[in-house]
Amino acid sequence: MTLTFEITQEWDGSPTGHDPIMITLSRSGNADSITMEVTAPFFNDPGNPGGEPGKPFWELWEYEVVEAFFLGENDKYLEVEFCPHGQHIVLMLNVVNGVRNTIKTKLPLEFKAKINAEDKTWQGVAEIPLEYLPPKTSRFNAYAIHGSDKKRQYEALFPAPSGEHENPDFHRLQYFKTVDYNVLLPDNYQSKLWSEVE
Repeated sequence: MTLTFEITQEWDGSPTGHDPIMITLSRSGNADSITMEVTAPFFNDPGNPGGEPGKPFWELWEYEVVEAFFLGENDKYLEVEFCPHGQHIVLMLNVVNGVRNTIKTKLPLEFKAKINAEDKTWQGVAEIPLEYLPPKTSRFNAYAIHGSDKKRQYEALFPAPSGEHENPDFHRLQYFKTVDYNVLLPDNYQSKLWSEVE
C-alpha cells in the first residue's frame, strides 16, 4: 500500500535543475497513521531554523522544506511541512467564500530527519495521524522550497500552468490532482478531529 511521487518542476512548470525530490506515502495494515518518507537534495539554504528537532516550528515555510497537502471535500485540507534539520509544522485549513482560514496549527506528530553531508542529501520520515486528514480526502499536491533572496526556489509536484500566474502560491487548490487514497485509508475512515471544528 504505497504511493510514490517525484517533484521535478518549479511552481510554474519549468524544470528544477537538480535531482528529483522523492515522496512516498504508505500505510501498514491497521496502523492509525500514514507514513510519509522524503528523500531530497540538501541545499542548507537557508540554514537550520534553530527550533528543537521533532517539534513544531512556526513559519517553517521561510526555510528549506518539503511540504505535502491533502485536500478533502468542501476545500478542507491538511498542510504538513518538513525541514531537513528535523523541525515540522502541521496546519488544518479550509477555504470559505474564497478566503483561506487556518483552523488548527502546530499539531504534534512523529518526525525524524537525517542529513547526509557527504552526498548532500537528506531523508525524513513522518507518521501523519489519520485523524488529521480532512473528510473524503481525494486530492494531493506536494512542494519544496529552498534558497535565499533572489535564489529562492519554489517547486511543485503538480505546478500551475506556465504563464498563468506571476507569483507562486501553494494554496491554489485547483491544481491539486486526484490520487488513489483507497490504498492508504480504511473504508470507514472518519476524522473526529475535523468533526469537532466543523
